[in-house]
This record gives sequence, C-alpha cells and structure tokens, in this order.
Amino acid sequence: MSSRAGARRAKRDLNGNTNRGHFIAVLHGVPWVVLVVLVVVVAYSFLLGRTRFGRYIYAIGGNAEAARRAGINLSRIRVAAFALAGLTAGIMGIVYASYLGSVSTNVPGGQNVLLAVAAAVIGGVSLFGGRGKMLGAVLGGVVVAVIYNGLELLGLGAAPQYMWTAAVLLAAVIVDATARRGRSTV
Repeated sequence: MSSRAGARRAKRDLNGNTNRGHFIAVLHGVPWVVLVVLVVVVAYSFLLGRTRFGRYIYAIGGNAEAARRAGINLSRIRVAAFALAGLTAGIMGIVYASYLGSVSTNVPGGQNVLLAVAAAVIGGVSLFGGRGKMLGAVLGGVVVAVIYNGLELLGLGAAPQYMWTAAVLLAAVIVDATARRGRSTV
C-alpha cells in the first residue's frame, strides 16, 4: 500500500501538481525550474540594467576600444562577465542533471548551443554586441521551445528540426543585421 502511495506521489511530483510554496505563497503546479529561471532573469536584469557593471558590459559589447578609452578596465569586466556566465551554466547544469536524474557524457552540446544562440538572437540580443535584454532572451527561448516542441509533435526527425531551427535563426540574424545597418546609416 505504501509503495502505491509513493508511486502516486512521485508521479504527481513529475507532473508539477505539488505545492511548491511553503513560506510566503502557495504555488500549485509550478515546477522548481520556472522559479529558478525567474530568479536568474530578475537578478541579471537588475545587474545589467541598473548597475555600473551592466553599463560597462553593454559598452564593451558595443565597442571595446571606445570603452577602453573611456577608462573601463576591459580585462576585469570580461573576467567577471565570464565568471557570471560560468555561474549561470553551473546553475542550469544542476537543473539539467536534476531533470535527467543523472549526468551523461553523451549530452548533445552542439544542439544546445544552437538552441541557446537561436533563443538569444530571436529575443533581440545582437550577435554584434552591445544590445539586448534578459527578458527578450527568455522569450526567445520560449519561441525556440515552441518551435522545437511543435516539430517534435509533428513527428519530424532530427534533420528537419535542425533545418527549421536554423531557418528561424537565419531569419533573426538577417533582421538583426538589416536593423544594425539601418541604424548606422542614419
């Protein structure tokens, strides 16, 4: 009897029907990963939008030489930015490992990188640097996930999924390059 109850509880936990809030508010049906992503997005949005460090990152991304001439220590800011990227990758690695229940050496890294770049570009982050918001990148990730999930539900294989994702990414890069060219001529 207790094994059935444990199995039902485990199934309910996987479906996201459990009570996730214990302290302030009760959140029914919200997986932990949503809360983790929201915390990361809010923290990094504040960091990039409201601090000197964030302005420095945008300045270095826009034009590193101009930022250096403005007195910004490029190497220190770049090291801090890469450290934050490593921290974020570590957090998401823990989330990914908790989703799988283990860590595999056969992780499709190339596909994850393609999807991450596609999500950022679709969300309005410029490949050329100096422009973009965290919320836009997350919304781009939602768009890429919807495309990926839709292609999976249609029963298409891996090759068409890569092609459609690449087509959407190519369209986003063309729009970004055209917008950048249009701004520079004005």
